[in-house]
Amino acid sequence: MTAIKLDGELVSSAIKDDLRTRIAALADQGVIPGLGTLLVGDDGPSANYVAMKHRDCEQLGMASREVVLPATVTQAEIDDVVDDFNADPAVHAYIIQYPFPKGLDYESALIRVLPEKDADGLHPVNLGKLVQGIEAPVACTPAGIQLLLNHYDVPIKGQHVVIVGRGLTIGRPLANLMALKRDMANAAVTVVHTGVQDIGSFTRQADILIAAAGAPRMITADMVKPGAAVVAAGVSFEGPKLVSDVDDAVAEVAGWLSPRMGGVGPMTRTLLMGNTVSAAERVAG
Repeated sequence: MTAIKLDGELVSSAIKDDLRTRIAALADQGVIPGLGTLLVGDDGPSANYVAMKHRDCEQLGMASREVVLPATVTQAEIDDVVDDFNADPAVHAYIIQYPFPKGLDYESALIRVLPEKDADGLHPVNLGKLVQGIEAPVACTPAGIQLLLNHYDVPIKGQHVVIVGRGLTIGRPLANLMALKRDMANAAVTVVHTGVQDIGSFTRQADILIAAAGAPRMITADMVKPGAAVVAAGVSFEGPKLVSDVDDAVAEVAGWLSPRMGGVGPMTRTLLMGNTVSAAERVAG
């Protein structure tokens, strides 16, 4: 068996076509969707990721505003930037790039964001609405994973979804999203993490397995049920090399598999653009 590739580049391209139509409609009303980014410190991967987001904005015909602060910045100076983004009508949604340098409080800055301008879908108000099943910005990677699976007709309703990882950006919001009684969801969800013994005893039960722990190659072929859909959402660095949570040999067991490059990443960035366009649409009425 060789797994069907869950091609995030292909699916995100189709989503971008729809976004261009919506952006053009907003332009007819005199509204240009604007994304803001706040980067604190000199973390290389974070800087590269933020740069990609601004390139995406340019390609889609969106506006963007970037603020970069040094690691020596004070919390009060970060708060000033957040307040400025909140007040700027040209910034419809924005992100505060994680992680922060040591000594600075990311959670404090996140809570200061206006929920309606939360491009990442990680504000406590928006996470709470997700739990309640109320319409709100949804965390970008979980939303992207859901759409990626749906595009390739991977059954979700009534299936067993096992998520390895309980982080704020993927594991926790994805578990709630997949369990909602709605289309592209309504699954039985199990969340495990690196503190759980014998993770394989859980993953081998999964119809859909999402690896989001940031542990290199932790999901091996013997941990996967034959024919399961496997989403490699977690990555980490070994020196300069980006390594997936999913070992390459899983491709010979899984029915579907997202690649290390061109899988979940493009979906995350595109859903960030989608959250920003939606925020602009709410303002335009």
